[in-house]
Amino acid sequence: MKILIINGPNLNLLGRREPEIYGNRSFEDYLEELRNALPEAELLYEQTNHEGVIIDLLQEYGFGEADGIVLNAGGYTHTSVAIRDAVSAIEVPVVEVHISDTSKREPFRQFSFLRDVCATCIQGHGLKGYKMAIEYLLH
Repeated sequence: MKILIINGPNLNLLGRREPEIYGNRSFEDYLEELRNALPEAELLYEQTNHEGVIIDLLQEYGFGEADGIVLNAGGYTHTSVAIRDAVSAIEVPVVEVHISDTSKREPFRQFSFLRDVCATCIQGHGLKGYKMAIEYLLH
């Protein structure tokens, strides 16, 4: 099963950005652990700080180029109707992931434009949330 992981803005700074919230580990380091733990999944990975690139990736992979998508849209979760529309338009399931528990953070982070158009949302489990999302898509 081919699964695309898309990380949005500022997630390239994992391991350096606010480690008390996001941890000390880069996503690239964790990705190797994910690949070893889930050999039945072919994991593709993209990170971008640009909204349009996220939309392009959703459209490119969302009609069968992948079997599922794990999306951490970062700050765009709370602002982007365009990403919501792209998730709504594609055919493969999308799992929304957040490293922190956004329901316990600032009020503006508690709303997600994506939540009701994604298959499920996993938040507050740190990087382990990505593994949980992939397992959800595998089963």
